[in-house]
Amino acid sequence: MNAKDIQHMTPTRDANTSTQGTDQPAWSREEFEAQLRAKGTAYHIHHPFNVKMNSGGCSREQIRGWVANRFYYQINIPLKDAAILSNCPDRETRRRWVLRILDHDGYDGAEGGIETWARLADAVGLTRDELWSLEHVTPGVRFAVDAYVNFARRAPWQEAVCSSLTEMFAPQVHRDRLASWPEHYPWIDPEGLAYFRSRISLAQRDVQHGLEVTLAHFTRRDQQERALEILQFKLDILWTMLDSIEKAFAQ
Repeated sequence: MNAKDIQHMTPTRDANTSTQGTDQPAWSREEFEAQLRAKGTAYHIHHPFNVKMNSGGCSREQIRGWVANRFYYQINIPLKDAAILSNCPDRETRRRWVLRILDHDGYDGAEGGIETWARLADAVGLTRDELWSLEHVTPGVRFAVDAYVNFARRAPWQEAVCSSLTEMFAPQVHRDRLASWPEHYPWIDPEGLAYFRSRISLAQRDVQHGLEVTLAHFTRRDQQERALEILQFKLDILWTMLDSIEKAFAQ
């Protein structure tokens, strides 16, 4: 990636950001939420590689490449959420947000999202050594995921929370995979799809909390426009990951 790519993937403020939009009335909570949800048109569910994957057009190598690269994202989610917690002084928010870490790392006998993703890797024919070595992870995926974690470490915690709102669009992509993969990829053990099933309800819970924080914090028009920029940044992260996977595992 070049310097332009790096700049594009960091939602920074310019010198005029603090005053931009202040002469415009704020959107109501309903209008603001609608603006956030409208960003779903840029979600990676629409990426050509994802469309191809869910329509049965991917080879075994491409499926394995996608699973191996997304694993790097999965193992970094708890780091991202821990960064948000470390910046958040609000006790009640921390009590609720910490559930995201437990969801992925597991606790009290619950295996967690990282392990269920590892079982997906088992189901598509990746060994655990291959998966945990990260040998198949592309430089582009590493760059994108690391950029997201670094943003969560450095941004105000409310902004990092806002970036998580791509979860608004996640349940549909999980439903699509559950509906199409057994038909198109019968060689994948259905037990390996447990991650997708689990994330439908968990994503809906997480979205409710993320929206509460975002709608309460970003109340001026300039703040609301900033929130849309942050959400676009996260959408770009996910899209860039698929760009890199598609190029690395082209047929």
